[in-house]
This record gives sequence, structure tokens and C-alpha cells, in this order.
Amino acid sequence: MTVVVTPLSGSEKLRLREVFASVQDSGSLSGYIRTYGFVRFSSPCSHREIIISKSLRRFGINGATRPQLFYGNYGDLPYLLDVQVDEHLFRALAQFWNPAYSCFTFGEVDLVPTVEEYTALLRCPRFQVDRIYSRAANVPTFWKKLMTITGMSEQWITARIKEKGECKCISWDDLKGLILTHPDETKKVDVFALSLYGLMVFPRALGYVDEATTDLFHRLSKRVTSVPAILAETFRSLGKCRKASAGRFIGCTQLLLAWFYSHFRLIDRVICRVFFEDYSPLKDIVTSTRKVDISEKNWIALLQNIQSKDVEWRAPWMVPGEILYRCGSFDWFPLLKIWGAIGYVPLLVLRQFGLRQFVPATHGLAQSEFAYRGADYKKRVGEISSAWNKTCRLKGVAISPATTPEYVEWRGRRINDNIPEPSVEEARPMEEYLQVMPSELEIMKQEFERKNLKLEKRIAKLEEEKIYSSLDVDVQKMEVEKERKEKRKIEEDRDDLKEHYKKAQVSLRRARVGGSSDQLQKEVQEGKARAEYWEKEFQEIQHDPTVELKELKNKVEDLEVALHEGKLRIEQLETQEDYLKGELQQSRGQIKERDHVMGEAITQIREVAKYVQDLAVRADVLSLMCGLSSDIGRELALLLDRVKTLGIRAKAYL
Repeated sequence: MTVVVTPLSGSEKLRLREVFASVQDSGSLSGYIRTYGFVRFSSPCSHREIIISKSLRRFGINGATRPQLFYGNYGDLPYLLDVQVDEHLFRALAQFWNPAYSCFTFGEVDLVPTVEEYTALLRCPRFQVDRIYSRAANVPTFWKKLMTITGMSEQWITARIKEKGECKCISWDDLKGLILTHPDETKKVDVFALSLYGLMVFPRALGYVDEATTDLFHRLSKRVTSVPAILAETFRSLGKCRKASAGRFIGCTQLLLAWFYSHFRLIDRVICRVFFEDYSPLKDIVTSTRKVDISEKNWIALLQNIQSKDVEWRAPWMVPGEILYRCGSFDWFPLLKIWGAIGYVPLLVLRQFGLRQFVPATHGLAQSEFAYRGADYKKRVGEISSAWNKTCRLKGVAISPATTPEYVEWRGRRINDNIPEPSVEEARPMEEYLQVMPSELEIMKQEFERKNLKLEKRIAKLEEEKIYSSLDVDVQKMEVEKERKEKRKIEEDRDDLKEHYKKAQVSLRRARVGGSSDQLQKEVQEGKARAEYWEKEFQEIQHDPTVELKELKNKVEDLEVALHEGKLRIEQLETQEDYLKGELQQSRGQIKERDHVMGEAITQIREVAKYVQDLAVRADVLSLMCGLSSDIGRELALLLDRVKTLGIRAKAYL
């Protein structure tokens, strides 16, 4: 089967972004909207979905108590908005759905999302596992349910209800406006949660929330769990598309892929604080999922050759506990969806709970699916609802081997429903297919280190330039001062020459008035000679200093211009230095904050190690108290030895 997928055009994406332009403080929401359209097989991350990070704040739901109100009533649903959707993976994943057994069949591995896993992922305190949703015979009309949820008048509701195909709907545009303007904060949260259910969890109608989804959401206030309905719609849509070899997937893609990432080691090894009250598996998955660059063809080759050792059987965030394995007289579990019903077999995937896998009972599973139409569907819905009042639970401990010999034989003889068979020629280690891309945190760290190193080099270079510029300025100041002194000396010499010349002229005139002729002539000749000498000297001195003075003035002007430019350059370099020092200080603050987070993680590791040490001590006590004669005693001793081994390994972290 070939699944074809085509992304939406740029204009179609732009229309969706314009819907939210009015509710963002600055800019468009282009960074928070992921839109995909599918020609033959579509996932719910199409343009009907509004993928918005930090959605509560974007829609004005940002008070001190509003986030707690949302998570307290509807769980970790908003974290699904940030789960990365891999188109190639999802198209390949759909081809391995096995409708005959309601599970994924990858090579020699069977996997399926379970009620317990989806409940742990959504983490909704209001859910009661045994209280499932079932479509009642007499339910309030669509507009009455919307009145209860939104708190709006009958006229407002009826004016906005539209017909889309066979169902009644209300548009996302109307709900968005209500979220932005509703005076009641509780109703704001309820309408936003209803929108998430209609646009992301059950995306049946493009840009609308339909009546069936509203009926399920209306029942959530009665502590009904939506997990069976979410699983049922996922299984039904996968089976329908698988049988038709085409179609549009109507289910929660993000939740399905979050589950898949957890079982196929696509999540970085982190400390899962599953016993902490505020621990969120979905948040952990969003922040630690590794990005891999794999084509659809390689995904198919990888999945069809998967072996047991390649699978993380129990999700790292899954806490061991009781599991639902049968319901009333059914050997499997019937799931009621909002448009019909389907069954699945938890006993088929016991290894996902750390238990030994044996041959499950699957009789009647193929006939479990039906839609809410026809004469007897109400009777069947009543039987399933009654059966859910008589659920059976299973609890055990992990023992080896992981499968029974009967299961291995049964699995080898089982006829799967048109699933790609393993290929020995194409079988390669899983690591060869996974071209691991660095996580967002690693990319940020590398970019930070690169930028920090670049800034340090630039600051050092600027400081060196500043020192050289200061030296150049000092040298230029000294040269200017030297030129000024020379200029003053030349001017003083010129003034002295002028003074001597004046005195010589006065003496000459006096000589002409008095004295004998000989003496007068002698004095006149001496005066003339002296005058000629000083005149000649003055002319030479007058000529040379004038030229030199002009040259010196030009040089002084050039030096003053260079000095001014040097001062401007120094001021510019000092401004750049202050800016770069600020960036460096901010970068060092980020490093200090990351070191603090790592310190907290190390503290948590030591707490876990201390707890394991305590378990090892208790294991020593139990091993002394229990005998080894029976099989149970031997198995218990083996388990206690493992705890002791863990205790020894934990000492390294104390």
C-alpha cells in the first residue's frame, strides 16, 4: 500500500495564520501553526488543527489560577500541541496496523496503545478509569449542551450552529471569539478545552467542533474518562484507512506519536520523576524527543524488520500497576467511541507491562466493530456499558523468559492482515536507519558555546585595538606639541630680527644728523653695512620661516583631524566593548542557570540511589526470612538478588 501525502500551499497556510493575527500581542502566529493537507491519507495535523504553543496565554487565559484550573480539569492536553509530527513516520506507521488483531505488527513485535498508557500520558485528575463514555439514548440537544458549556444564550447558540455533512457543528472562529471575550474565566477554559478536543483529538470536520465530540466533552464534567473513546477512534480510523489503502485519519496523531516515541527509544535518556506529583510524561516527551531524518521508505524497512531487542517494551514513564484485561463476558476489551465501537486485546501486549506474554484469547474480536446506526446498536451499546461495570484486572511481576513457548508457536503460525513481512535481505541494525539529529537543547548549547567563543575573541581584539589607538593618540599629541614649540620659536626669532632692524634704522638716522664727516661717513658705512646685513638676514629668515610655518600649519591641521578621528574611533570601540560585555554577562548567567539544573538532576539521582540502597537492605532481610524450597521462593530470591545488585550499583551515585 502506498500512502500519498501533499503539504498545503503557502496561501492555504497564510489564511490560517490570519485567523490568529488579532489575538497575538506582536506579529503573527506563524511559528506556532503547523498545517498539512493529505491527498489520500491524512493525519489530524492538517489545517483543521491549530497548533499553538503556550495557547492559554495566547488567548488571555494567563491568570495565576487559570492554568491550574485547566490542568486540574483536563490534564496535560495542551502539551500535545508541541509534540513533533513526523509525516514520513506517520505514513509508514499506518501501513503496519493489523485490523484483525487491533494492534501494530512490526516484524516479530506486536504493540498497541493501551488504556493505562494513554491515561498516564493525559494525566487528568478528573478521569475515573471505570467510568467510560457511552452514547445515551436520550441526550440533550446540541444547542442545550453548548449552552451548558459556553454559558451563552439559546439565540446566540442557534444562530451559530451549522450543518456539515451528516452532523451539526459550531465553527472554530465562533469559539475563538468567545474565548477572547467571555467574562467568565471558567467558561473560557472550558471552551478552549472543547476546541482542543474538536480540532486535535477528534478532528472530524474541517475547522469545526461537531455534535458527537461536544456530547463526549459534556460528559467529562461527570468524571467520565475520554481515553477509551480516543483509543477507539484511533483504532477505527487506522483500520478503515488500512482496509481501503487510502483515506483520512481521524484521531489524535500527536498522542499516538508520543506513545510511539516512548517505545522506540526516540526519547533521550532522562530521569523520569514518575513518583513526583508534578511529573508530566508528555512534557518530558516534548522536551527530550530526538529529531531523526528518515525517509518513508527507510521507516517502512526499519519497522518491518524490528526485533524484540529493538523495542522499549515498557515506556520509561509507565509505573507498574494493575491492568485491565477483560470486561464482563468478553475475552477482550470493547471500546465505545463517539461514532461507534471497536475491541482490542490488552493480553496481546503483556510485555508492555513487564509481564510474560502468553497466547491471548481473541475469539470474537473481528466482529467487535460497529457504528451507531441500524436497529440493534443501542442494545450492543447497553451490553458493553454493563460489561464495563464488571472489569477484571491483572497484576504480576516480571519473570523470564518474556514469552511462553506456546506464544512463540502461535505467533509464528498466525496469519496477519496484509502487513509488510520481514525481509532478510533488507534487515539492518536499527542504528543504521536512525540518522540522529541533535536535540534542541544540544543545538542551543553548541550555538551558545560558538557564539560565546566568538564574542570573547572579538572583545580581546577590540581591547587590543583600543590600546593601540590610545598609543597612537599619545604619539600624535606629542608631535603636535613639538610642532607648536617650533612654531613659537620661529615667531620669536622673527620678532627679534624685526627689532634689530628697527634699531639699525634709528642709529642710521642719528648718524646723519651729528658727528664729523669722517666719523659720520664711517658710522654711515658701518650702519649701511649693518643694515644691509640685517636686511639680508631678515629677508632670508623671513622667507624660510614663512614656508616652514605654512608647512607646519598644514601638518598640524592634518594631525588635529587624525586626532579627532582617533577619539571618535575610541568612543565607538568603548561602546561596542560595553555591549559585548553585556552579552557575555548574559551568556554566563545562562550557563550558571544550566549548571543549577544539572545540580538538581544530580541531587535527584542521589535520592533515587539512596532509595535503591534502602530496597537492597530490605531485600537482604527478606532473603533471610523467605525459604528457597518452593518455586515462588526461588523466584523471589532471584528478584531480591536483582535488587541487591541494583543497590551495589547505586553506591556509585551516593
